[in-house]
Amino acid sequence: MTAALERGRALIADLNPDLETILAGRYDDLLPDFAESLIEWAYGRHYARPGLDLKTRQLCTIAALTVLGGQTGPQLKINIEHTLAAGAAREEIVEAIWQMAVYGGLPAAINGLNAAQEVFNELDAPA
Repeated sequence: MTAALERGRALIADLNPDLETILAGRYDDLLPDFAESLIEWAYGRHYARPGLDLKTRQLCTIAALTVLGGQTGPQLKINIEHTLAAGAAREEIVEAIWQMAVYGGLPAAINGLNAAQEVFNELDAPA
């Protein structure tokens, strides 16, 4: 196991402990080792880098996915959950999305706000 994979697995254990298993179940038959590669590369090599704290990296991710638009909705929702797990407040997430109205346009920001509202509603729903 590479050091980057170990770092990625350690980081994702705090954000979304089931992520690698979910990704493997969804994609590894189609593309073997996809889940492990994503955890190693994205989380172990990028999110685990020094220079920015995890909450800031996650807020940057939300901003980027918002500007990219509606096709990133599923990834945006997952990263909203990760950003909450990294310690961001809902208000910070909403403000990061709203800031993107300047750069990605109102439709992108509205789609981002809709994604945030869906995540928040799911979290607030009675079990």
